[in-house]
Amino acid sequence: MKRFHRSDRVSEEIMKEVSAIIQNDMKDPRLGFVSVMRVALSRDLKHATVYFSVYGSDDEKKNTHTALTCGAGFVRGLLAKRLKLRYTPEVIFRLDNSIERGIRINSLLREVLPKDDNAED
Repeated sequence: MKRFHRSDRVSEEIMKEVSAIIQNDMKDPRLGFVSVMRVALSRDLKHATVYFSVYGSDDEKKNTHTALTCGAGFVRGLLAKRLKLRYTPEVIFRLDNSIERGIRINSLLREVLPKDDNAED
């Protein structure tokens, strides 16, 4: 039987709520199309690092990261109201480029690997 840690459950709830807050409550015009990828919590649950991905150019990514960093206090305040926690974690936003790296690696592998004439796509 798999054991679940409290930090895993709390990080899932934080991820759901931060996604909802970004989509519904933040009105910053600098925000682009944001997807929350995951939330990493410290062991003492006092710091939550939110990894997000942005669809768009590098300028849009920078603007979105700036908007989220500036709105971190707003996000934390809404988390405090929505979650029943003794201490609301400090929210830190980090850009996650793993999807783009995966796409780039996949395209490089397609260039390097020999093509199979019998394979159907």
